[in-house]
Amino acid sequence: MDRVCHFEIPYEDRERAAKFYQDVFGWQVMEVPDMTYSFAITTPTDEEQKPLEPGGINGGMYERAEGASSTPVVVMEVDSTEQRIKDVEAAGGSMVIPATNIGDMGVYAQVKDSEGNIVGLWQSLKG
Repeated sequence: MDRVCHFEIPYEDRERAAKFYQDVFGWQVMEVPDMTYSFAITTPTDEEQKPLEPGGINGGMYERAEGASSTPVVVMEVDSTEQRIKDVEAAGGSMVIPATNIGDMGVYAQVKDSEGNIVGLWQSLKG
């Protein structure tokens, strides 16, 4: 069974969004160098950035742009993004963003479900 492992929230103004989530929810928002992406830390993590609390997940924030989801995205951890894209298409969904390597961390993709919702897929490349 695939599990929710991450979430992503689009923004128009990174500083304003970071301040909002820090002030309202107490999140730690960390900009990723050379990217328009920030990590949103909502729960304590270990040295591998895995949540310490059962059920806890962290997320990210990205610049709202043409072609990207304009609403929050739930990200599922999968064994294979390529296989899951095929499964989604066979079930009546479609691919939005093809499987893309994110450094040596993992492979990310986005799909659209049967109801038009965008769902992220994450395949970890680390143990």
